[in-house]
Amino acid sequence: MFTRYGTNTIVAVFFIAFFCIAIGVFKTQYQVVRYVLFAFALFIIVFTLYFFRDPERTTPQMDGVIFSPADGKIVLVKKVDEQKFLKGPGTQISIFMSPLNVHVNRVPISGKVEHAEYIKGKYLVAFDDKASTENERNEIGIESKFGRVLYTQIAGYVARRIVSELKVGDSVTAGRRFGMIKFGSRVDVIVPPNWNVQVKAGDKVTAGQTVLCSQLQAKGSL
Repeated sequence: MFTRYGTNTIVAVFFIAFFCIAIGVFKTQYQVVRYVLFAFALFIIVFTLYFFRDPERTTPQMDGVIFSPADGKIVLVKKVDEQKFLKGPGTQISIFMSPLNVHVNRVPISGKVEHAEYIKGKYLVAFDDKASTENERNEIGIESKFGRVLYTQIAGYVARRIVSELKVGDSVTAGRRFGMIKFGSRVDVIVPPNWNVQVKAGDKVTAGQTVLCSQLQAKGSL
């Protein structure tokens, strides 16, 4: 299964591959050049289909937890002061997504979207700590019955296209697909102090399935 977020890219890549094959068949007399064009066409097709894969997943029915919004590796867990949405102290969990990871992003917790902002910026490597505040990014803040949670899609050095279909006012369910970042990237999750972080730097996580944080009691209701 392939994500609908990659349809335009997949079509464009197949067109490029077809063009390369056509040149190899009709426009060159050199066997080596023909083989190189064929190999290149095959490579971009296979890589693109692999990158835009979108496996079906079932998110566990668990209350009082925050699931990972992305596949990848935890590269940072630190205390922060987040004044835009949480308006106070919190813990930031950063997930690096390599080009080989599934790049479809999923909602980490059920609730209502109260903040959505796309911010233009730089393209530092995604694992650079400064990427959180300086790179092109898309912020999404959710008001859940356990309080506020902020997560950010961050474009990396290779990634130059952030896709998100969420807008302020949307009601969302944990595990729902909502977008992706094309070709290598990072997702940050920032939670208030009442959450117990369950992961550490170096851990591998899976979108919609790995629990990042948990808490024992709700802090109110929507």
